[in-house]
Amino acid sequence: MKIICIGRNYRDHITELKSAIPLAPVFFLKPDTSLLIRNRPFYYPDFSKEIHYEAELVLKISKAGTSIQKQFVHNYFQEIGIGIDFTARDIQEQCKQKGLPWTISKGFNQAAPIGKFLLKNNFPDLNNISFHLDLNGNTVQKGNSSEMMFSFEEIISYISHYITLRSGDLIFTGTPAGVGPVKIGDKLEAFIENEKLLSCMIK
Repeated sequence: MKIICIGRNYRDHITELKSAIPLAPVFFLKPDTSLLIRNRPFYYPDFSKEIHYEAELVLKISKAGTSIQKQFVHNYFQEIGIGIDFTARDIQEQCKQKGLPWTISKGFNQAAPIGKFLLKNNFPDLNNISFHLDLNGNTVQKGNSSEMMFSFEEIISYISHYITLRSGDLIFTGTPAGVGPVKIGDKLEAFIENEKLLSCMIK
């Protein structure tokens, strides 16, 4: 099982981080040891002082495929969920300044909490799925799949031309604006539409 994350897929998030607008999907990997399931707590690591949340819609691949054409992508995923791409922002910035890969800031243990998944057939329009993230009861991120620069079809097709996708692989599809830090004692809750699918305490 692979965890594949799309970066820079919402223009407002690109703006807040002062990043360049990509011409094609940008993706990176997290190891399976980053997965955090069943609403388990996230334990703040001792190597960072600036862990940020990034809420994202997550696609679960349902069968193997490579070089998938966009018109056939719908056959390769059946479930949509929500997750958090935890980022050690201070370490990421250090790596960027030195021109180094920044996997260490994204792929650490527990850096990919995921919640429950919903059947994609529950959604009348996959290009109009709203989601949001609450921090201690206050909404800090709001997004909609209509705001993505690259659609689900484009993301899956593009990735599959470089990396074979297999059943159970997870694709984080990018985060909207509003990312920010967490601290010990915080509670994160993630929703698709108005249904809470993920809860995570910071310890």
